[in-house]
Amino acid sequence: MALSGGVDSSFLAYAAVRALGKDALALTIVSPMLPKNEINDALRVAKEIGITHVLINEDHIEDEVAENPAERCYFCKKKEFSAMLKAAAERGIATVFDGSNLDDEGDYRPGLKALSELNIISPLREAALCKADIRELSRSFNLPTWDKPAFACLASRIPYGEKIDKEKLKRIELAEDILRNEFGFRQFRVRSHGELARIEVAPEERSLFFDETTLDKISAKLKQLGFLYVALELEGYKMGNMNKVLKGTSA
Repeated sequence: MALSGGVDSSFLAYAAVRALGKDALALTIVSPMLPKNEINDALRVAKEIGITHVLINEDHIEDEVAENPAERCYFCKKKEFSAMLKAAAERGIATVFDGSNLDDEGDYRPGLKALSELNIISPLREAALCKADIRELSRSFNLPTWDKPAFACLASRIPYGEKIDKEKLKRIELAEDILRNEFGFRQFRVRSHGELARIEVAPEERSLFFDETTLDKISAKLKQLGFLYVALELEGYKMGNMNKVLKGTSA
């Protein structure tokens, strides 16, 4: 199964170990799209639950992904899960699971089409489990990820149509590391709009910005990374915020 280190895939990996024992295999894609802290979380989860874990290096960003069209996630998932199917087949495994849940059907998710085309199975969706269900189950089994904030790949921080490259992704990763490690934010995004960094944090965390010293420090640190302007989204973080520009989606 695909293991990103997030709530859903970690629970699925745990369930697979309970069902299959040593025959279960976790696969994690290592790419510029996924920050190091997520890779480290995947490594920790795999070790804790006792599942065999394989890292697959995919360092190159395909042109169709780098161009960042509205279907970017489709192209990216097609590449990543094709690599996982290949890695699984090399080990005599014909079936690959992913951790998509019922809530994923409520947002713009072109990647789900890629999963369907590749015959990737999503047990959590089939079982009609939503994120809240998975968190509660994870908590009951004492999984360390049960209350981990939701995460999406770094490319989701860049507006559709703006080209993606490794330098932009790294700058976003470093900016989010600052918010997490130096200022203690839990649920957040740093959206990259060219020279502008637009910070989104969970609505209940916005009050942490009500301090001039904090504002000055965050602004200075992000500008040191190369952003010319640093702004705060007043309404706070909301899943799918970058999809609002797409007509006909449920962002």
